[in-house]
Amino acid sequence: MTDSMRLPAVDEGHIRMGRPGVIGIAAVFSGRTPDLAAVRARVVERWSELPRVSWTLRPPPRRPGLRTGASLSSHRWTAAAAPFDPESHVLAADEKLEPLLRACIQQPLPAELPLWRMWLTEGTSCGGDFAVVLLAHHGLMDGRSLETLMRLLMDESPSSRRFAHTPPPSALTMRDAGRELHYMRAGGQALPLPSPRAAEPSVAVTDLSAQVVQAARRLPTGGPGATLNELLLGSLAGALRARYGPFARWPKSPAPIYATVPVDLRSGADAYRLGNIVTALRLPLPVDGDSPVDRLRACQRLCAELPARSEVHRKVLPLLEAAARPGPWVPALLARHLMQPDVTPMVCTAFKWRDRASTLHGRPLLRVIPLPQLHRPGTANLCLTQTGDTYTLTVVSNHRPGEATVLGDAVASELEQLAAGQVRAG
Repeated sequence: MTDSMRLPAVDEGHIRMGRPGVIGIAAVFSGRTPDLAAVRARVVERWSELPRVSWTLRPPPRRPGLRTGASLSSHRWTAAAAPFDPESHVLAADEKLEPLLRACIQQPLPAELPLWRMWLTEGTSCGGDFAVVLLAHHGLMDGRSLETLMRLLMDESPSSRRFAHTPPPSALTMRDAGRELHYMRAGGQALPLPSPRAAEPSVAVTDLSAQVVQAARRLPTGGPGATLNELLLGSLAGALRARYGPFARWPKSPAPIYATVPVDLRSGADAYRLGNIVTALRLPLPVDGDSPVDRLRACQRLCAELPARSEVHRKVLPLLEAAARPGPWVPALLARHLMQPDVTPMVCTAFKWRDRASTLHGRPLLRVIPLPQLHRPGTANLCLTQTGDTYTLTVVSNHRPGEATVLGDAVASELEQLAAGQVRAG
């Protein structure tokens, strides 16, 4: 990287979303809390050679006659003269984990420093004795990047990391591109909300029963086991029906409600590259499915199309990048479209922490908790993670007060119904 680099279109879009834009990942450990100096030393040791963690954001120049916040130029990443300062970036928190997460989603990161922070906090309601919380602006990096950075801090050798599968090349057809454009533009609806003024951000972390999740993943009559993504989407569809009533009574019915699923576009050659190397695919949720099993099977059919659809995005995104070169208006328009609550009412992510015996300074890792991004009123973001035999659901809601807890409990209840049905069918 030179001293200053124009933001790629995806980064620019996240910067122009107009909200705090904070995402995060928390690793919960058992044992005595390590000394803050030791954590800072580990961060410096493992991250100092990674240029992106030392980049700062330079805003575009203001031009006379443009309204406040508008610009015909792009932001730029600027390489710092020296690596990041661990004493400014790695801090001890006065709050316990859950209050810290609730505060973080609403507070922008200071722009004068690289757009990430790490907190060492004691006390959680999710088991464990302390947690390491890594936060970043989504414009700087995606959730997979946060996972990579957290893995690099663990005691085990980085050589044990697994690499992503490299997809085979395929041709892009205008029909495929047109279908994805339709998915991006198709009208939908937000989560039912009396008024945007009634919305209030909330965060909930729910511990899911391993027995329930594992039973729910086993479809009856010898069908294929459900992935975490399929399980989250199917359970969410039922939770929305239980929470807001039959779909025919929703304000904009029959327009569907879409869940956006991030898909990692990294290949084996760049599996641990930092940045925003993901795309977003919209799926119409089967809220009116007849039963939990029917809703799960419908989501399995939808998810079966994701690999082919993500390959279309892999080929289209360079065209978007080329179109954005004359100015930021392309990513700015796309960002304004995607941030509408009837376009992106929910984002659903699921991932597995695959190293079962991770430790930090000898303290065993118990649980990984993601922190999805806060979006506009009438939205909710959900993430399901697996750490060994521990399953955690995080919900970030901008809806009625406490809606994150209500929605998380509804998803857990739907999972229990699905698991009970699987046991009876077996």
